[in-house]
Amino acid sequence: QVQLVESGGGLVQAGGSLRLSCAASGRTFSTYSVGWFRQTPGEEREFVASISWMGGTTYYADSVKGRFTISRDYTKNMVYLQMNSLKTEDTAVYSCAARRGGSHYYAAQTYDYWGQGTQVTVSS
Repeated sequence: QVQLVESGGGLVQAGGSLRLSCAASGRTFSTYSVGWFRQTPGEEREFVASISWMGGTTYYADSVKGRFTISRDYTKNMVYLQMNSLKTEDTAVYSCAARRGGSHYYAAQTYDYWGQGTQVTVSS
């Protein structure tokens, strides 16, 4: 069993930065791949970034590539999403999710555990 708690969201001006954190409980968290997703009202959940359980493989949505960086700290059971050069279209609720692995890292339905989400609002 894995429990996830996000933090770090907030209000920021366009062009600014935020770092989201995903704190995990569970002895085996280091064996899980982790993804970040975001969702706006009325829209489907959108893949943002993922990192493999070994940390060596990362994937990004085209819309955030070059601006966002996903990383993990095994000693602290944490996964981070550094978001730079934020745009108004990045406004959403951001959630982290964990899974054992497999293909289709971008598909929300392949993830087993989810956090409650944290709101990110980017103003113009």
